[in-house]
Amino acid sequence: MKKILITGSSSGFGFDAAKYLAEKGHHVYATMRNSNDKNLKASSDLKLFATLNNLKIEVIEMDVTSDDSVNAAIAKIPEVDVLINNAGRGFGGPIEAFSSTDCLAQLDLNIVGTFRAAKAVLPKMRAQKSGLIIQVSSIAGRCSVPGFGIYHASKWGLEGLSEALRYELAPLGIDVVIVEPGPFATNFFETIIPAGNAEIASAYQHVAEFSQHFENQVRAAFEDENAPTDPMIVVKTFEKLIEHPTGSRPLRTIAGLGFGLEELNNVVEPIRKGVLESFEIADCDGPSAQKESKLI
Repeated sequence: MKKILITGSSSGFGFDAAKYLAEKGHHVYATMRNSNDKNLKASSDLKLFATLNNLKIEVIEMDVTSDDSVNAAIAKIPEVDVLINNAGRGFGGPIEAFSSTDCLAQLDLNIVGTFRAAKAVLPKMRAQKSGLIIQVSSIAGRCSVPGFGIYHASKWGLEGLSEALRYELAPLGIDVVIVEPGPFATNFFETIIPAGNAEIASAYQHVAEFSQHFENQVRAAFEDENAPTDPMIVVKTFEKLIEHPTGSRPLRTIAGLGFGLEELNNVVEPIRKGVLESFEIADCDGPSAQKESKLI
């Protein structure tokens, strides 16, 4: 049994993962903001699910955009084997139509939020000399399209942060991996935060047209029963990585519709490993398989 902390558990991948991983026998700490207000139903549903099925799910209030909230939440958890950094949200619209405050808010949630959660659990993991951090990025962290520049910036930044974190933590017995979901039948489009300046956005009709075409394309995929758009694909990817032997977890895993980006990852991977060789840090590409790990 692993002690698994999941951020952003009020909906989507986080909510589904909390239930599924608890059913698999793990002790899940399902964190979310507004657990007694806006997200009270999600919080109550998880608690009821745990009670009815005799499972270990603890719902804990945590806002990843607040140092105090994150630190207070982690202080309530004695031990963390796995952190699934899932909390996040997307901003959509022409880059010029956003304010600098909007841009900072997007980066704060999708990059700094994962930093806060990781920083808070790392003392526990270092003491254990083991741990796994799963960073939920996106295929948007491997490509860019019009209308999602602010969101892309956050996910590309998360990719860089996560890769460096992997190299820093491997010698301490802690693994870091990145999961890159494609579009899934969650409420992503409904929760996208639009650009605030409508006047400027109106000058980018071509961006609006592309965004609408892309949304229509994705929604059509959601209706195709053969398309890989079931959110459980991502949840089971988490499970597979948790169960994967220490020392052999891949850095990046695409889950769902990849739009050909699997090929990009495959091409880049030997180059990445070659760069590590040139810097003489190849042994930092994940914890050594010889090290004892509580995750095996």
